[in-house]
Amino acid sequence: MAYHTLRQEYMLMPPVTRAYTTVCLLTSIAVQLDVVSPFQLYFNPLLITQKFEIWRLLTPFFFFGTFSFNFLFNMIFTYRYCRMLEEGSFRGRTADFVYMFIFGCITTVICAWFVNLLFLGHSLTTMFVYIWARRNPYVRMNFFGLLPFRAPYLPWVLVAFSVLLGNSVLVDILGIAIGHLYFFLEDVFPNQPGGRRLLATPRILKLLFDTHIEDPLYNPTPDERPGGFDWGAAGAPGAAEQPRENENQ
Repeated sequence: MAYHTLRQEYMLMPPVTRAYTTVCLLTSIAVQLDVVSPFQLYFNPLLITQKFEIWRLLTPFFFFGTFSFNFLFNMIFTYRYCRMLEEGSFRGRTADFVYMFIFGCITTVICAWFVNLLFLGHSLTTMFVYIWARRNPYVRMNFFGLLPFRAPYLPWVLVAFSVLLGNSVLVDILGIAIGHLYFFLEDVFPNQPGGRRLLATPRILKLLFDTHIEDPLYNPTPDERPGGFDWGAAGAPGAAEQPRENENQ
């Protein structure tokens, strides 16, 4: 009975979140069982360019460490915010969500080429958190029931938490920077005078992932549009608007 419930819950996960979290979990299990070594997975530009170990462009995004509190913390945040994005502002737009993934991975790899980062999954998770937080500015949250704040401050709360744990904040700052770049190009710039959507999803991804037929008469809600809320319009949500949902962290 428990197996069927767990399997049913697993299959209810949106496809991209399910695929990514599964690969991350299996990677950590493989390392824990000594099937593979972290030395075979980490990001190394020299091994990529000189030894042609191309897999190192992807594997740094899949390994969050062996089983520990840090691993559990990262996996929970990855699953939670990846799923909330896919089921929220990317609902019905799997191709756009995959393209956001690709944008985040490519940008992170480019940045990691110039800084000393070995594993990149944490930066990708921080990017998810940042994008979700900016698209849900009125959600009230609290951190372990101690610190109340609004969603846009969540990435910075995580930076402070990393400092308290003695971890490097470079990966968090990188994820925030990449998340802000995506948010600006996708949600802010298209709504500016003369602006346009620069991150239009390639048609090949839409053919592969978006199997539904779009209704040309359908008018999506502001948070479902590719550019997010039209912050400059008269009907855009203002600071006086009261939050309509609670989110506990």
